[in-house]
Amino acid sequence: MGMIANKVQKKAFGITYLPNKVVLITGGSKGLGLVLAEQLIKEECFVAICARDEEELSRAKEHLRETGADIYTHVCDVSDRKQVEVLIDSVIHHFGKLDIVINNAGTIMVGPMETFGPEDYKKAMDVMYWGIANTTLSVLPYMKKRRQGHIVNITSIGGKVSVPHLLPYNSSKFAAVGFSEGIAAELRKDHIYVSTIVPWLMRTGSYVNAYFQKGNRKEFKLFSFMSSTPLLTLSAETAASKIIEAIKEKQAFKVIGIQARMAIEFHHFFPNLTPKIFSLLSRFIPASLEETALETGKEITDRSDDAEVVGIRKFGKKAQEEHQTFS
Repeated sequence: MGMIANKVQKKAFGITYLPNKVVLITGGSKGLGLVLAEQLIKEECFVAICARDEEELSRAKEHLRETGADIYTHVCDVSDRKQVEVLIDSVIHHFGKLDIVINNAGTIMVGPMETFGPEDYKKAMDVMYWGIANTTLSVLPYMKKRRQGHIVNITSIGGKVSVPHLLPYNSSKFAAVGFSEGIAAELRKDHIYVSTIVPWLMRTGSYVNAYFQKGNRKEFKLFSFMSSTPLLTLSAETAASKIIEAIKEKQAFKVIGIQARMAIEFHHFFPNLTPKIFSLLSRFIPASLEETALETGKEITDRSDDAEVVGIRKFGKKAQEEHQTFS
């Protein structure tokens, strides 16, 4: 009986938590960020989104305006602390307050470790670690003064289990998880909640904007297939609804997707077996050590007449259209 009462209480609290909250979503012009914006509007939130690409932001704004909501957009590179400070101030000025910050901006680089140089690791850290740290450090004085606020950090299964051919991504996500869990402990005394979100791979058509080893169409085919297949991935809509549920319940940590939970548990109980399995798998991942330059998935598809690549382009078109994942 107590468990039922607790669930009812949580649901009732969740209903009243989000309406009229001002939410800022970084990387909100496409993919998961855009879906989160759509769902938060339905929750009666005021939504601000930012991204580096002005054209993408304009397209997202027009798309979200169809709901009749007041959408605020701001061009911002979250790796630049000064730009982030201007972003935070502008959102507060526009809406009169800022209640929730969702750190969602990200970038993916795919390839064997020999492909990546120090600049690639720096780029990943700038976006996916410093992007989170910059928004957090910029908004904290405001939230501490108000004695309230909520910071939501979208990390990844790659921040709990490091998989081959995604080293810059994994490294930055591990750093993000550590930072997020640490501030969650320290900020509770200030009535500021922090939610660390660890989702499984989602199908949003995002592989068109991922970076691949130049000319390595085989790895592109493999990655795009795995990131587009329903049984292997989560829908962005499902992930977004779970994230919103975690926000409503003020959860400090949320793993999304049974695949992610299984991977984390397996790695926890068999930490010495995991790298052996990944080592075997990595032998079957196509790689060439002759080329270290990177190119986007869109560049690969645009110039290729390979039947499989054309098929992938068609296969992912629906997800790209739904989530504004174009380049």
